[in-house]
Amino acid sequence: MNFVEYSDREMMMIAVANALAGDLGQALRQNPRASLCVPGGTTPGPIFDTLSGVTLDWDRITVFLNDERWVYEGDDRSNARLVRARLLRGKAAAATFIPLWRHTSEPEAALETVAAELEPHLPISVLLLGMGADMHTASLFPGADRLAEALAPDAPVVMALRADAAGEPRITLTARVLNGAMAKHMVITGDEKRAAYERALTLSPEEAPVQAVLRNTTIHWAA
Repeated sequence: MNFVEYSDREMMMIAVANALAGDLGQALRQNPRASLCVPGGTTPGPIFDTLSGVTLDWDRITVFLNDERWVYEGDDRSNARLVRARLLRGKAAAATFIPLWRHTSEPEAALETVAAELEPHLPISVLLLGMGADMHTASLFPGADRLAEALAPDAPVVMALRADAAGEPRITLTARVLNGAMAKHMVITGDEKRAAYERALTLSPEEAPVQAVLRNTTIHWAA
């Protein structure tokens, strides 16, 4: 685990985009294809803006999300909507995107299909994660109904989880799959999240799910 502190957020976002591009380039030099797994939410938007303009063999890159809210892709809360608008444009428009949301009323009905589509792209080549002030990452929320299963070493590729803090039902990659990434980065901003990160280091993964994915991860932080 490596903690990198930046003097301002703009500098951090550019640096993280460059780090992701470097890791993807390395993966493509060693393999026919590479995979990039990214978070939703508002924080990574500037990273996506920069990364989308980087020259890479994007037609050899498959992009998918850490997790997704079970909402239609046109919904403002859809992570896929953000990725399509901010990352899958410009040069990165040539990438292949595997959405986690499907046309089913509940995420459980889509798990087998989604897992089968993701399997050929595992282990993840390059992973970008975020973290909430409650110490969740992806949709691994403290108090989620099936958190222990999602943290287990024999967890499936994806699971459906529900938590009061999550709002909608979610589909999420499990800790096992996230931890298997070849290159791992996490972006956090603000003093509240830094305090949450430091607290997570003293807690169990059940109390602070982000703890489960910190091994060999570079943490990028700016106030």
